[in-house]
Amino acid sequence: MKKVFVVGCGRWGTFIAWYLDKIGHDVKLYGRESSENMKELMSKRRNKYMEIPESLALTTSIEGAKDADYIIISVGSQSLAAVVKQLDETGIKDKIVVLCMKGIEIDTGRRLSQIASGGLDVSNEVAVWLGPGHVQEFYRGVPNCMVIDSTNENVKDEIIKAFSSDLIRFYYGTDLIGNEIGAAAKNVVGIAAGILEGLDLASLKGALMARCTREISRLIVAMGGKESTVYGLCHLGDYEATLFSPHSHNLTFGKCVVTGEPYTDLAEGYYTVLALRKLAKSYGVELPICESVYQVLYEDKNAKEMINEMFERSLKTEFA
Repeated sequence: MKKVFVVGCGRWGTFIAWYLDKIGHDVKLYGRESSENMKELMSKRRNKYMEIPESLALTTSIEGAKDADYIIISVGSQSLAAVVKQLDETGIKDKIVVLCMKGIEIDTGRRLSQIASGGLDVSNEVAVWLGPGHVQEFYRGVPNCMVIDSTNENVKDEIIKAFSSDLIRFYYGTDLIGNEIGAAAKNVVGIAAGILEGLDLASLKGALMARCTREISRLIVAMGGKESTVYGLCHLGDYEATLFSPHSHNLTFGKCVVTGEPYTDLAEGYYTVLALRKLAKSYGVELPICESVYQVLYEDKNAKEMINEMFERSLKTEFA
């Protein structure tokens, strides 16, 4: 049994805490005192997704991270740097820090593992926990496969052995760059899929999946990752959960963009597309689908017109 401190009491952070408690670890879930999510958990010991057992401790003091073997972080990607700073100020050392989130820092283009590694004492090891799955499905017992990746092979091995169960089968990641970029980018693809649904063009999702894996693979290679990683669990393997599931925030947000309905839940792809656009320019890689999503979201371009423009692009071989 390991001591685990989970930072972030949203739907995913709460699930991670519930899951690790369920498989026998000593878990504390941290949330800010002002957080509505934490207030609900403390008063009802449940949220709209799940009920949490008495064995799972709740805390509003981040100082508890100092006593943990593992620190799990699950917050919005653009908030990670601030959370890492808070953790560093507690003086944590010799911990394994696992990032259970997907995104890229907009201002710097840094991957999330780079933010954590750069902001914490060098004695701490950083890993990522990525892949498909929805809280609602896991909670009702539907299993799935996920990936643990890190620059430290021993850390990967330790985490996988400690966190595996019959609910989640973990694989050893072999490309930290590719897994992080692919995992973040699939949320942008989810928004694109939602836009297609909103336009009653859902049959184009197959083409969307095929072409997006190609363009994201080009970026991964340019950044030093492996082309094949985009076809693994962290990108293509996550498409069903992101492009088709009614639980997908990014898919639903994309549909609302077209229909004009309000949407208030976090859709990480909305921010990730800004970071991908900057990375594409920095590395000289063309990302036409991501660029189209950007123009629809940030420049108020008509979604149907953008699709027409995609079809009018110059003709080329499929795997050029």
